[in-house]
Amino acid sequence: MNEQTTLDAVSTAALDEDYLASPFVQELIKQLRAQDMNGTWDSKTDLQLLKPYIHTAEERRALPILGDPDPETLWHLELFYNAIAVAIERETGQMVSPMMKMSHEGFGRMVLLAGRLVVVNKQLRDVHRFGFSSLGKLSEAGTKFLNEAVSMIRTYPEVAQYGA
Repeated sequence: MNEQTTLDAVSTAALDEDYLASPFVQELIKQLRAQDMNGTWDSKTDLQLLKPYIHTAEERRALPILGDPDPETLWHLELFYNAIAVAIERETGQMVSPMMKMSHEGFGRMVLLAGRLVVVNKQLRDVHRFGFSSLGKLSEAGTKFLNEAVSMIRTYPEVAQYGA
């Protein structure tokens, strides 16, 4: 390896560490580890656990354009939004409920509700291809949802209160 390749690898590793430390990614990792009842994934690194969320350009091209989402993809999608919901709860103290409606073809909607307030409203398309091009894109997407939802709850706290 030449010097530039080594520097690129070191800077990528440093960026990955920053992304792994974000509150959303930490919550997603917790959600994934909580699913491992038998300790099968104990030896896996956090990056290995997140691999199903990250698709290179070649991997994305290999996925069919049309198709029904498999149960594992739907599971990863639900865990992604559950991690956002729990991160919102940790930040605001408000309970957040995810609700997903999905057709068998991979089209639908995901909403996260805090009381009567819709804090995330995401139209889902091509769910069978759900994923991100990098750890950074995964972290940015989850963090964006988290920050927008927290801002909305702080703007409309009376609507976000349960029992109001």
